[in-house]
Amino acid sequence: MARKILISAGEASGDFYATGLIEALRRRRSDLEFFGCAQPKMLAAGVRPVIDAEKLGVVGLVEVVKHLPGIYGEYQKLLQAARDEKPDLAILTDSPDFHLRVARHLHEMGIPVVYLVAPQAWAWRPGRVKPMRRDLRKLLCIFPFEEAWFRERGVPTCYIGHPLARHIAPTVSREAWYAELGLDAAKPLVALLPGSRRGEILRHLPALCDAVRQMPGIQFVLGTPPAIGRAFFANQSLPPAIHVKEGRSWDLLAHCDVALAASGTVTMEAALLGAPTVSFYRVSALSWWIGRFLVDIPFYTMVNLVAGKRVIPELMQDDMSGESLARETLRLLHSSQERDDMKRGLLEVARVLRSDQDPFELGARIVDEILDEKIATPADSAS
Repeated sequence: MARKILISAGEASGDFYATGLIEALRRRRSDLEFFGCAQPKMLAAGVRPVIDAEKLGVVGLVEVVKHLPGIYGEYQKLLQAARDEKPDLAILTDSPDFHLRVARHLHEMGIPVVYLVAPQAWAWRPGRVKPMRRDLRKLLCIFPFEEAWFRERGVPTCYIGHPLARHIAPTVSREAWYAELGLDAAKPLVALLPGSRRGEILRHLPALCDAVRQMPGIQFVLGTPPAIGRAFFANQSLPPAIHVKEGRSWDLLAHCDVALAASGTVTMEAALLGAPTVSFYRVSALSWWIGRFLVDIPFYTMVNLVAGKRVIPELMQDDMSGESLARETLRLLHSSQERDDMKRGLLEVARVLRSDQDPFELGARIVDEILDEKIATPADSAS
């Protein structure tokens, strides 16, 4: 009889992690049926969707308010599907504001919950630890410093390693990439990665377009996730110098000279592919003001947090402008020393994140053990 697993990912980065775990689980056993909140890669991997994943892709303390009715509707649908289908286990990926609430109800239903990609409770809202301790059978974290932090606070945690460090790679050579896009190999190439959600892309595009206009003679490729697609940008009045490429961010990062990347998973991808990067992010003024009182970290990008120092520039909120983006980009393009120094820092970050075991295989083993009831208590070590 098939074992049912509810699996949910609320955004593009979670899509990669969840899909990798699905594929690893299927290599271990053939009796699994997956359903839940599915992004494009998860759909291709055979996950049966029961809610609209696109409605969950909202960022910002204030921005989310107007989307709450739609999010709440999908939340209720997901819980009803869990009640109706009674899965043997649930895997919730990132998106903590949504998934920690889901986890509480799943726990009450007696469904063991595995949480993939730890919420950044060590940076802000440490009160999340209490429900995590109560509701999660296992937390799978992908950054090395997180395991001890969560375990010290009673959350059953296992560090599996960062999946990107083992799996990320370009699919074509630099020559093939330039030929495919019709680019001039003699001119610099700058990657534009404004985000994976429509709202954040719209907040970032004006400054990015302004920066492009200040850098004539440079080639720009804007990378967009498959969930957004090229059509979204048709009415955004992009400068003619910008080429839009869908779903190929790893090739773009591997072969660009500099990347302008929204703070998030894509900056880790850039680090692991060795792309000199300028990070940025912008939310509403009110969200930024509130967030300043809640967040207690020395850096905003995970690249710098893992390194413990400033490896890549961070242009956050009012510091993000066309002028500042262009200035930082040209600084890197004009100085091979600056690029080389940054690449050395990125190599060190990549070294720290690599693990001996395949993170997806280790995660699948943990899930498999829970399914077979081989873990005696929630606090047992998975290692």
